[in-house]
Formats: sequence, structure tokens, C-alpha cells
Amino acid sequence: MTGTDWNPERYGRFRDLRLRPALDLLAQVPDLPEGDLIDLCCGAGAVGPALAARFAGRALIGLDSSPAMLAEARKTGAYRDMIEGDVTRWQPKAPVALLFSNAALHWVAGHEALLPRLAAMLVPGGMLAVQMPRQSGAPSHRFLRDIAASLFADRFDDVPQSPVHTAVKYWEMMAPLGAVTAWESEYVQRLEPQGEGHPVRAFTQATVMRPYLDRLNTDETAAFLNAYDAALGAAYPLLPDGAALLPFRRVFFTVKV
Repeated sequence: MTGTDWNPERYGRFRDLRLRPALDLLAQVPDLPEGDLIDLCCGAGAVGPALAARFAGRALIGLDSSPAMLAEARKTGAYRDMIEGDVTRWQPKAPVALLFSNAALHWVAGHEALLPRLAAMLVPGGMLAVQMPRQSGAPSHRFLRDIAASLFADRFDDVPQSPVHTAVKYWEMMAPLGAVTAWESEYVQRLEPQGEGHPVRAFTQATVMRPYLDRLNTDETAAFLNAYDAALGAAYPLLPDGAALLPFRRVFFTVKV
């Protein structure tokens, strides 16, 4: 992904909501053979302490392309090492026992090539464990594309669309590589009232909205956000206290080689 670096503070406002799927994925990871554990695209290190606790005494390494996120992850104290790198190019020095990716690989295209490459990095008995949003068809994400096309015709034609497949597709894709489990879950997230804008906007503004806002000036951003807030109000009505419910679908899979 291009553009400005990630904003850990904005992203971290919904830390608990973003952590729950990671813990659900971690619950499916069994005991592992010898080898390093990689928090792949670790972000601000939200899942680092849980990984470190689950595999106490093991070497946990955080990999991410964002210097700002790595700086935050380092503060957790969960990692033995931190690596700034691109997941599409990174190669471990030796085979690893776990590649754990929480809400990251939906930013990376070409899963048909990337995922087998990652699985090949594992020691025998090692595991690739992945969780990603599969929300691109929901109003929260679809409105971004529709409003951008309406207000700024042709300017966003090259914004990459989500490469995420269904759980069935990942099972079929990964089955030749090892023992696969795959599933999807929809989380009903209660988003608290915000000082400005619809609660769902605050959630998406830290992530999927970034490629759009990176290309807009101040006046354009205001027009974009006003239109988005209005659309969100119809799709996600506010509760009496000003909060909103956001059903959010995620896809999971594990591969034990």
C-alpha cells in the first residue's frame, strides 16, 4: 500500500474490536515444533503479548513495513526482534514454526502466489495462520468506492480492490500444501458515538478509507466525508445513545504443513 505512514493512535482506537478475531485465530494454533514465531505484518503489536504468552520462552519476531507501527509494537516488549520489511519480499534466515497474520494480507494482492510462498517458509509441522476482513461488499466499504466515483470521476480507478476470497476458496487453494481449516465469522461491533461524523466512519477512516483520503485536499476531504456520513446514516442507523452497530465479516484459515 502506498501513501502516508499508518497512524497508530487512530488505528488503536478500536484495539479491542480488532484484537478479538486475532484471539479467535490464535485459539486454533496448536503446539508447534522448534523454530521462530513470526507476527507477520504485526502493526502496532496488538496481538504480540497474546502470542508471547501462548508460546512463552519462544522467539517472537514482528515484521511490518510501517516504521510508526513498528515503534509502537516495540513498546509492548513482546518481541525478541523487529524487522522492517515488505511481506512480498521478506525471506527468513531459516524455516520458521509459525507465520501469524492478523488483518494484514488483504492489503496485498496475488494471494495465489503469496500464500504458497509463505507456506514454503515453514518447518515440517509448522503453521500459517491468517485472518482478514472480507467486508468489501458491505455498505461501509462499498460507499467509499461509490462516493469517490461520483464526486471525483476517474480519479480513483486505480485504487486496488480487496483480493480476499471466500473461506472455501482458501481451503481449495491451500489444501495441496497441508492440513487446512477455513471458516468465516461475522462480528456485530458496537461502535461508540463520535465527536464528529458517523461512528462507522471513525472505524473505516483508520484503514480502508486511507487510499482515498491520501489523494484529497482539505475541501475535497470535507465533501467526501459529508457524503459518506450521510450514506452511513441510512445503512447503519444510530442507536438512541448515538452508537451504531457494524456487522463485520472476516475470513480465517490455517495450514499445517
